[in-house]
Amino acid sequence: MLVPSEQEDAASAALWECETVGVQVEVRPGSSTALLASFLHEPGLEERLAEALRAVPGSRWRPIEVPDVDWVARFREDFRPFEAAGFAVVPEWDQGARPGPRTLVIDPGRAFGTGTHQTTRLCLELLAEEAGLRPLGRVLDVGAGTGILAIAARRLGATVTAAVDLDPEATASCVTHARLNQVPIAVVQGDGGRALRPARFDLLLANLMAPLLIERSSALRSLCAPGATLILSGLLAEDVPAVADAYAAGTVESRVDGEWAALRVRLA
Repeated sequence: MLVPSEQEDAASAALWECETVGVQVEVRPGSSTALLASFLHEPGLEERLAEALRAVPGSRWRPIEVPDVDWVARFREDFRPFEAAGFAVVPEWDQGARPGPRTLVIDPGRAFGTGTHQTTRLCLELLAEEAGLRPLGRVLDVGAGTGILAIAARRLGATVTAAVDLDPEATASCVTHARLNQVPIAVVQGDGGRALRPARFDLLLANLMAPLLIERSSALRSLCAPGATLILSGLLAEDVPAVADAYAAGTVESRVDGEWAALRVRLA
């Protein structure tokens, strides 16, 4: 839809009231703004939009068809092997996708955490550094997604590796990736570490959002054995002070990649 620039906020509000699932804004030359809003198809949607946008002076809109695209298949087609923190990350269909000490075989498009995002790369980087300093021992990956971090920990010498996620699609992905990489991982579907024994793990990985890392700080620390290390990511660089404060009982080190950050916390 096209609206006068001064009506952008009113138009956006009307679109959200009609339950859009997302709005893309493009400022045009002159004094107009284009908004592209996406909706789930529902009976009567166009009538509701027309009614809501009558209150936005100068608005003009029309429906457009969205192509039926298998985005997972499209993502898979475009995925190419790459290097992350010393690991070769390769798709399962690649002829060179053979499990090895520094190879992570993945099925792209299944859950979050294929190594392409800065937060996953930061975790892999800190994990590899930690393995160079001391034996990893027992490792837990909370909010595991694809399980790539748990698999990397196993590659780096972890004696026991567990992956936990609340999403059944994620736990299924963990099982798939453990099989593809031929490594043993204990996969648990659950909310954080509530189903796991406290004070059990020597290294805890949590690639979550900053509010969740803060809210669950006590619960995550309770899963760690004395002297354990936590590697935390999923946070923006601007969130580092707040998250670091939530883990101030340990020694905190931060690592930044663009707008994203990760923390390494060493407990006493």
